[in-house]
Amino acid sequence: MKICLVTTFPPSQGGLSEYGLHIAEELRRNPFISLTILADQISPSQPELDGFSVQRCWSFDDPANSVRLLTALAKLKPDVVWFNLLFSTFGRNPMNAFLGLLTPLFARLSGRYTHVTLHHLMDTVDLKDAGIRHPRAYQVAGAVATRMLLLSNSVSVLMPGYRRILSEKYGRENVHVRSHGVLTRRPEYPDFSRRGNPEHRILAFGKWGTYKRLELMIDAFQTVTNVLPNTKLVIAGGDHPQAAGYVKSMREKHAGNPAIEFTGYVHEDQLPDLFQNSSVAVMPYSSSTGCSGVAHLACAYGVPIVCADLPDFRQMADGEELAIEFYKPGDAEDLANCLVRFLTNPGRQQAMAVQNFSTALRMTMPTIVQKYLRHFELEQRTEALRRVTRFRRLPSWVPSKALLLRLMTRNSPGWVHRSAMHRLPLNGPGRKRLLNDDVNSGGNLTGTGVSKNGDGVIAGSGYQSALGASTPSSARSAEDSQSKNGEEGKTLSATPAVRVAGESETGYSEGKQPAGGDWDRPSPRGQIHPSNGGSGNGKSGSRGAGAGGDGSGREGAAQATGNPAAGERDAAIEGAGLRFRADREASRLPGGNGNG
Repeated sequence: MKICLVTTFPPSQGGLSEYGLHIAEELRRNPFISLTILADQISPSQPELDGFSVQRCWSFDDPANSVRLLTALAKLKPDVVWFNLLFSTFGRNPMNAFLGLLTPLFARLSGRYTHVTLHHLMDTVDLKDAGIRHPRAYQVAGAVATRMLLLSNSVSVLMPGYRRILSEKYGRENVHVRSHGVLTRRPEYPDFSRRGNPEHRILAFGKWGTYKRLELMIDAFQTVTNVLPNTKLVIAGGDHPQAAGYVKSMREKHAGNPAIEFTGYVHEDQLPDLFQNSSVAVMPYSSSTGCSGVAHLACAYGVPIVCADLPDFRQMADGEELAIEFYKPGDAEDLANCLVRFLTNPGRQQAMAVQNFSTALRMTMPTIVQKYLRHFELEQRTEALRRVTRFRRLPSWVPSKALLLRLMTRNSPGWVHRSAMHRLPLNGPGRKRLLNDDVNSGGNLTGTGVSKNGDGVIAGSGYQSALGASTPSSARSAEDSQSKNGEEGKTLSATPAVRVAGESETGYSEGKQPAGGDWDRPSPRGQIHPSNGGSGNGKSGSRGAGAGGDGSGREGAAQATGNPAAGERDAAIEGAGLRFRADREASRLPGGNGNG
């Protein structure tokens, strides 16, 4: 799959550049994806990050950004164009920003599949608090720009409330809710030995000067130091684009206070030390502009959060189960009291840190990006099927109908081989054998299996106890099995039937399996009973159920605990189940089954 990612990208420090970097890193690791990043130009020119294909073909506040991006897309001919956007991504000037936001619509009109990840909505932003001089004009322009963005093939937002607004106010249903994700592949367990040793470090991180200011934070910190002298305030990050010079002025104002440290811009490699040394992260917002990246960074390192009590952050905390202490917005005294209560309660500190770390484990960037790729692939396959149905409606007397079908779907059969979904490696030298000794997911066995009811193969020696023992009376002879297979069609080798404990749709744990013979009965040929994308933990035996829908577009997660002794077995079994399900879907596409 060829993907063009339109985003700000390091070494640029534009909004969402770090988020774009983490998306690109996950896409780059996928061997089935060819990624090109269409990034913003920077001055002076700097070396690009190793391993990325970057074309810097647009620039901030350039009215011609749409034309330049469309020209690049026409040359690259991607399968998917993925836009990582704020409303201010393309410019500070309202007209330039608006023209840039038309690019997804123009890209779709040129025949490209376009997806927009929209990090905030103009409908929820307090424009006066953000320093906008003509808020009414911005609201009107923002509403028009939102309607243009919704004309993309699909749009992702990061909170359920945003989807509700887009559905009810704008009447669009092509909107999905995705988790923001933590900006790391592997969250780090909190290192409590570094916190409060030798002092409590209070971290304030972000881009400062508009809806996120430091006056309230510093006033509250002065009160905290009167009660807890062994504390230090660390202010990290630089100026907001609309507040140039703000951080410098605050640094000069408090230069004589050794308990306040200004770090300036923090490079990606320095983030782990910055957060692991912090006892708490404070978000002194006066208004919100969407899902907070700072909160998710804190979760990645198990840092507790103290935050202004704003509706967006309440929704974020409830939806993602973040451990956050809230204070009254704009009230420095309440913020100081909240920090004192927190810093004098070690048990609360550890409990909140562990909860945020646990939340981060469910929202790693590999998980988030994989869900996007599933969506892209599903849309591409659906489009291929639409093309097929058009030709099926043609009358039979149309000449060269089969040839026309092949021409129109010439790119569709390739999806089986160009799939963006990872396929787990099967048996090979040094690898653990799969269930039933299945070598190539085609029914070829390296060992002896026992046929049961003529409907499939259950575990042979060494695996039968894992699935449940079968009685001699329930098994038929090999001749009976072959006879039945011959009558129903020779399809067993194409889709091996495996029914595994814990793989049902309801996701039973091993301690709650339904009683009776149905559990031991193998599935009919060609039927795989998948979970919602769960994967096994080979060490502890825990099984994390994958994401599913809750009816509103929100992706949820569930978890069940299985038998620790079966952990390694479940990991291989569930990996095989995912493989079988992907192959089964691919076989339904034109050319996916070898018949064109």
